Amino acid sequence: MVSSKGGSVELLRKVLGLGYWVQGLRCFPWLVVSFFLKDGLNVNPSILQILQSSANLPMVGKPIYGLVSDSVYIYGQHRVPYIALGALLQALSWLAIAISPSSISIFSISIYLLLSNLGASIAEVANDAIVAEMGKPPPSSKKHSKPSSSGSLQSFVWIASSVGGVLGNLLGGIFIGRLSSQSMFMFFSLLVTLQFFITVSVSESSLKLPKNPSLGIRKQLSELSAALRKPEIAYSISWFALSYAAIPALTGTMFFYQTQYLKIDSSVLGISKVFGQATMLLWGVIYNRYLKSVSPRKLISAIQATMAFLMISDFLFVRGFYRQIGMPDTLYVVIFSGFLEVLFFFKILPFTVLIAQLCPQGCEGSIMAFLMSAVALAFIVSGYLGVALASYIKITGSDFSGFPLGLLIQAACTLLPIFWSSCIPEYVKTKDNRKD
Repeated sequence: MVSSKGGSVELLRKVLGLGYWVQGLRCFPWLVVSFFLKDGLNVNPSILQILQSSANLPMVGKPIYGLVSDSVYIYGQHRVPYIALGALLQALSWLAIAISPSSISIFSISIYLLLSNLGASIAEVANDAIVAEMGKPPPSSKKHSKPSSSGSLQSFVWIASSVGGVLGNLLGGIFIGRLSSQSMFMFFSLLVTLQFFITVSVSESSLKLPKNPSLGIRKQLSELSAALRKPEIAYSISWFALSYAAIPALTGTMFFYQTQYLKIDSSVLGISKVFGQATMLLWGVIYNRYLKSVSPRKLISAIQATMAFLMISDFLFVRGFYRQIGMPDTLYVVIFSGFLEVLFFFKILPFTVLIAQLCPQGCEGSIMAFLMSAVALAFIVSGYLGVALASYIKITGSDFSGFPLGLLIQAACTLLPIFWSSCIPEYVKTKDNRKD
């Protein structure tokens, strides 16, 4: 009996590890997409950012995928088939891009990218639901169990995703300029196809997931609505989404500034992203060992303040301050730019641990999907705000004179949500502890 349970846990970790590893590896084709759009299709910074932001629209539909995953069983399974479906859609979309001519229209590549993110969204919802289900404290847990006893599975999948991100960015940095974009898209398509075949070979019953009754979509909607009316859930998710949406993203401008103005080589950008993903990997280890019992409000607020600080550092970088004191541009891009790019995601780990403990049993998939949908919508709003800001201060692909001002505005907007961080619970509490 013990060995059977141990085997199911091991298989579960392998399925989730593969899923999140591939999820992290998605940065590989997306890094190629940035250069393909800039150099192959000659788009400007604003169009690049609009395309990248709009491609995230399928992520907004995650609550729908979560409701379906929670309620609709396929041959008695309601998680693994959706992971497989998501992998298949991604494989088909990247294959379509790979076999398309280099003169592919912006409209066509936009459709394929939307299809890819649709598949990724469906797979992520199913994976996140499994993590939320398995990450909840068991009903038989002791009344005064410590909060730090949970979060291990979240940290594991975070590390798996970070490892995928490290490898994806490393491969991207090495092979951009050496291989054609189509061949790199083909490589990722084959990899996701392999994930599809591995996933369909796994029986969900062998994973020993918690047995939650299928309530039907209408009942599930009612349960989701009731959960979202709980103040600790509603206020937390609202603040978390707004903390991203309030920041006008200038990622497209920074990409053009580094590659067009500073002539930073693609391999340097790849190393920068590898450094960033390595810090995400380290963050998962540090959080799991030392920070699980820290107040989510304090931890997330500290990350938000650090983001603003590094944006001010970007302001100094664009003004040439670091160059004047002898720091090469490439060194700053690798360390500081790489770290800031992933710092946006650091607060997701403690927040998902919090929400997994707060959400009622049976609608974990719906709640986690709603959360990630809100985050995806926030990133889209952030991207569009960044385009509007760049247009307002007249930043173009060749004129970056207004870029320092844009970075200061961005830093100020990043600090604002901290003043309303009381929306996040001060301490992580388990269901049993809330009865005290």
